[in-house]
Amino acid sequence: MMGEYFKLGLTVLLAMLLIWAAVTDLKSRIISNRLNIAIALLAPIYWIACDLPVWPGMAVQLILAVSVFMVFAFLFAQGWMGGGDVKLLVALALWFPPMAVLSMLTLMALLGGGVTIATVVHHRMTRRLGQPEIPYGVAIALAALWLVGERYINQFA
Repeated sequence: MMGEYFKLGLTVLLAMLLIWAAVTDLKSRIISNRLNIAIALLAPIYWIACDLPVWPGMAVQLILAVSVFMVFAFLFAQGWMGGGDVKLLVALALWFPPMAVLSMLTLMALLGGGVTIATVVHHRMTRRLGQPEIPYGVAIALAALWLVGERYINQFA
């Protein structure tokens, strides 16, 4: 029973860090390296708490994170994503199984469209010059929060 509370505590901590990421990205358009490192370093503790086997479980999580990095580093190189967003996605890929990561990315894309529209509208309404900076970390955090919440809400279904 104590292990379940520990896993829940780690999940709550992840949720709090995701909220922090969304708020800071919204305010300053920056997701700090410290925040991304904290999320990434908590994942192996969560793996151990969940009794995830080293092979293939932990290996799959690492391969998944490297794959996410490769795809989104390319998008960063094209100027389509910010570096903090890429690092946040990689850190989150350590937390969720492959199909959940695909769900998160799909939801992130949908939410990102809404965040982009809202940002562009706000940018134009306030008559700011230059291109608006999209706080995509908000969409990433909301998508991950959805997955975190879904783990617990679905147990009541």
